Amino acid sequence: MIPTYNEQDNIRNIVEAILTQDDGIDVLIVDDNSPDGTGDIVDSMAESNSRIHVMHRPEKLGLGSAYIAGFKWALGQTGTKYVFEMDADFSHDPEAIPEFLEAIKDHDIVLGSRYLDGITVVNWPLSRLILSCGANLYTRVVTGLPLKDSTGGFKCFRREVLEQLPLDRIRSDGYSFQIEVNFYCWKKGFRIKEIPIMFVDRRVGISKMSRRIIWEAAFMVWRLRFMSSRRWK
Repeated sequence: MIPTYNEQDNIRNIVEAILTQDDGIDVLIVDDNSPDGTGDIVDSMAESNSRIHVMHRPEKLGLGSAYIAGFKWALGQTGTKYVFEMDADFSHDPEAIPEFLEAIKDHDIVLGSRYLDGITVVNWPLSRLILSCGANLYTRVVTGLPLKDSTGGFKCFRREVLEQLPLDRIRSDGYSFQIEVNFYCWKKGFRIKEIPIMFVDRRVGISKMSRRIIWEAAFMVWRLRFMSSRRWK
């Protein structure tokens, strides 16, 4: 599942690259009414390929809600075994998908980590790298979440994991969405596996990072810490 907003330069190539990894993969694009016509491009692709699906949303409603909508759609499809989330801009390499599929055989969630074997990030400015590394350290210290990279968006879930997550209660976006989902998975005792990935900054387009997303994550981790004494069901 890939959420999109103005990804016309990437979308065709990323979908085609994903589908070549395994014949059992379908792709869902959750498009927030991209003004550049991203949704229309995927519609045209879907007409000739039954493995491509599109969810059109009426406006830019946020990354977190796009993920939730995509998860619910996937759970509604008979035969769904695993659910991936990834970005449209090739910062997440489709060629890593087979490694995720191998790791998920013995785990419940597989996370692509940029910081498991040192720092495997390419083309980020130093300020962005410091922000990301600092956010992950801050998250570990405040919440106790034992992950090297809790803010990354390249993941594979077993269907059973998403069925047990409180999807209707998750309201966070961006960085904080990834942290919150990982936190719930950890507290519920799911088997989490981090694998190293090479993260390359987007080929084309504009990053969706904003100050609002950063501040949301900074405050949300404290909410998770205060919630940690609750009984998890």
